[in-house]
Amino acid sequence: ETVIFPILPSQRQGIEDLRLVNFTDHDGVRSIIGTYTAFDGQAARQELLRGIDLRTVEMRPLTGSMTGYKGMALFPRRIDGRFVMLGRQDSENIWLLRSDDLYTWETGTPIMAPKYPWEFVQLGNCGSPIEIDEGWLVFTHGVGLVRGYCIGACLLDKADPAKVLARTASPLLFPSAEQRGGYVPNVTYSCGGLVHDRRILLPYAIGDEYTAFAVAAVDDILSAMSPA
Repeated sequence: ETVIFPILPSQRQGIEDLRLVNFTDHDGVRSIIGTYTAFDGQAARQELLRGIDLRTVEMRPLTGSMTGYKGMALFPRRIDGRFVMLGRQDSENIWLLRSDDLYTWETGTPIMAPKYPWEFVQLGNCGSPIEIDEGWLVFTHGVGLVRGYCIGACLLDKADPAKVLARTASPLLFPSAEQRGGYVPNVTYSCGGLVHDRRILLPYAIGDEYTAFAVAAVDDILSAMSPA
C-alpha cells in the first residue's frame, strides 16, 4: 500500500482528488501518472505525479491557461500524437484539452454541458477515460439543484474524443437515504475505475466519510445511455 503525503509548500493544506492512469506512450514505455489538486491554504493548483511504480514518483506543477481548475484527467495514451485530458475549465462543463507537452496545457474546448436535472449546476469527470471497443467510457459526476453529487457516464468517440456519442439521462449512482450524511453530505464521487473482461470496478466515496465499490458490466452501462 502506498500513501502519498503532502510534502511541497504548494501542498501545505493537503492534496486531493488524485486521478491515476496507467499511461502507455507512443514508444511503448509505460508509467503511472496522476493528476491532483494541491492546496496551500490560499490557492489551489493542478499538479502531476509520475513514476514507473508508486514507490518513487516525481511531482511537478502543471502550467498553462487551462490548469487553474480542479478535476483534470489524462487519457491513457496519446491521440494523434498529442496528450489529451478532460477537465472542467469553466466550473460547469466538461472540456477536452490537448497538448504536445505533458506539463503545459494552453488550449481546450467544452464538449459536454449539463443537460439533465441531476447535473444542472455542474458536470465533471470521475477519472481518466477507459478505452473499450466502442470508444472512451467516461464516468461523470453531476451536481443538481440541491447540491447532490451523483455519478453518471458518457461515451466519447475513440478517434475524436471531442465527439460525445452517448450519455446517461439518469445517474448510475446517487446518495441513498442512508448515505446523505457524512463530512460532506449528499455526495457520491469517484476519481477513476478499472475494466477487466468487460466488467467495471468503480470505487467511490460517500459523504467524504467512507468508500464503497460498484461492479457492473460494460454492456449494461452502455445500454443505460441515450444518444447524445
